[in-house]
Amino acid sequence: MTEPLLILQLQQGNEKAFGYLVENFQDRVYNTCLGILRNAEDAEDIAQEVFVEVHRSVQNFKAESKLSTWIYRICVTKSLDHLRGKKRKKRFAFVKSIFGEHDNELRFEIPDFVHPGVQLENKERAAYLFKAIEDLPENQKIAFTLNKIECLSYQEISEVTEMSVSAVESLLFRAKQNLKKILTDYYEQNEKA
Repeated sequence: MTEPLLILQLQQGNEKAFGYLVENFQDRVYNTCLGILRNAEDAEDIAQEVFVEVHRSVQNFKAESKLSTWIYRICVTKSLDHLRGKKRKKRFAFVKSIFGEHDNELRFEIPDFVHPGVQLENKERAAYLFKAIEDLPENQKIAFTLNKIECLSYQEISEVTEMSVSAVESLLFRAKQNLKKILTDYYEQNEKA
């Protein structure tokens, strides 16, 4: 099915077209959410929210960008909104803990994060890599995830993030430099142990 026909059918409320869209985009949407959120349950929830948003908003889609770009943009936005919400809850839990309420403190379990593409024997290294990615500034993390995990081109990342291609190149360069430093420090410490 061509993209213009798919968009037209989606805008007409064709449920088979929506099913086709979900079937063809569900892995990309889930993997993008997982790459940003680093939590399988959260990624599943946000992926569902992405498709609900697509279904609800497709009437307003003007086809000024590719459909996939629009969907990636929704993924990134929903994932970042979720992370910000978790950080607010975590800060609130910390403030509550100062006053003696420890029951609601939230924790991120980065070391136990496993991406479906990571082999079992590389689990420890992958966990540290994903922790290092998590520590990148938000814009670098998004660009790096879209490029290295989702294999989007600089141009596609530019469209998703609404930045110039040169800004994307700069973000990716800085992300690689930051990761190189973090990972070099990690491996130097582990070789001494």
